[in-house]
Amino acid sequence: MNTKQLERIHTGKGFIAALDQSGGSTPKALLQYGIEESRYSNEDEMFALVHEMRTRIIKAPAFDSDSILGAILFENTMDRTIDGLFTADYLWEKKGVVPFLKVDQGLAPEADGVQLLKPIPGLDDLLKRAVDKHVFGTKMRSLIKEANPEGIRKVVEQQFELGKQIFAAGLVPIIEPEVDIHATDKVKAEELLKQEIKKQLAALDSEVKVMLKLSIPTENDFYADLSEDPHVVRVVALSGGYSQAEANEKLALNHSLIASFSRALAEDLSDSQSDEEFNGKLAKSIKAIYEASIA
Repeated sequence: MNTKQLERIHTGKGFIAALDQSGGSTPKALLQYGIEESRYSNEDEMFALVHEMRTRIIKAPAFDSDSILGAILFENTMDRTIDGLFTADYLWEKKGVVPFLKVDQGLAPEADGVQLLKPIPGLDDLLKRAVDKHVFGTKMRSLIKEANPEGIRKVVEQQFELGKQIFAAGLVPIIEPEVDIHATDKVKAEELLKQEIKKQLAALDSEVKVMLKLSIPTENDFYADLSEDPHVVRVVALSGGYSQAEANEKLALNHSLIASFSRALAEDLSDSQSDEEFNGKLAKSIKAIYEASIA
């Protein structure tokens, strides 16, 4: 594990850019960027276009270590290059940005008010490849749709079980049990979630480090005590369907959280924009998310 990267994520000022839409969410990400499905005829062409989009974001002048601590990639992006360097190496060597990898295979069908992670076949091989490509950490997303104690317990247990496997492979896991922002009992779900996370943190061996990626809580600073736990490197927030402006406004009221936005980061970016327009809009977004993260 790179201690310089660990220190940067633990104490640095800024946020984490989530550039990890994959599989089923890639067409949606491309459409948001203004690329219709008619522009590509197979998966290879689709992934080439999404890599062009991500390369454009990563190479933008405002995408640098002054505002951005880390970036989450998905497997296809990790395996590709930018200017002759593997993406993770380009991020760290050229931009000073710490690389992460999304490792989950999506969500299982809903049961007990939650969606667990689907099985991740070949996870050990993927983790080894990530280490070989100089990735620092990983991310995996589950979804909590209601305040069901049994469901939430299963989500958190599954996340931490995988997290321990990931840490043993030499990577820092981002544990992401998202609470649906539209859940009618969101406050109760967040209370149950925090209880389960604390239980799992207390059971970890002393050397294990994790990160947490959580929905912005209804009660401001509700997760502040989690960021004080010695196992927790950082607590980051997802935008969860809020617009960028709304997510930033809520995030700024939670002083222990920094952003890890995906859709909200890429808001208003388009394939048809000139580089000047694209870079200007991205710079404006990065500045706003950065300011909300350090509030």
